[in-house]
Amino acid sequence: MSSTRSVARSATRPTIAVVLVGVVVCLVAWQWSGTSSERVVPDGTTVFDLDVPAVSRLAPDLLDALRRATTDADRDGVVLDIKSGWRSSAEQADLLADAVTRYGSAKIAARWVAPPSRSAHVSGDAVDVGGHGASAWLSEHGVAYGLCRIYDNEPWHFELRSAAVSDGCPPRYPDASHDPRMW
Repeated sequence: MSSTRSVARSATRPTIAVVLVGVVVCLVAWQWSGTSSERVVPDGTTVFDLDVPAVSRLAPDLLDALRRATTDADRDGVVLDIKSGWRSSAEQADLLADAVTRYGSAKIAARWVAPPSRSAHVSGDAVDVGGHGASAWLSEHGVAYGLCRIYDNEPWHFELRSAAVSDGCPPRYPDASHDPRMW
């Protein structure tokens, strides 16, 4: 009987090893597929980095305005990095779930994170900028490109408002929960 157990145990070890290797391969593939890799915006990413989905999937008019602004900001010694841009619906749902956990309620989370069906990031119509002085520069000069801050509580979040070039940026909402697009 012990020789039967020994044979059975040794036969399952390779099977377990194959399953474990398969799981690792799947996790790595998932990380670099269109799921988790979309969540990663490498430090130093700019609007010229089209290999990053957060940039390449932005709306063309927004991307064009951001490229012009980035070029001009660079002349002023300011680097406009992209911290977040286009997001998948799954990523947005994860961010919302994390915000509910972090803030303790959906009502408070709604100040910071929109549901996927209403998010300007999911449609490719919003970008979050970073870099030394980036938000301040874009807040001051963005209107010339139609790039407007939308929320008082998110100085890094910009959306394209083409009419802003001639009419100025619209008044900002205190936070996303006051934005009628979210209702």
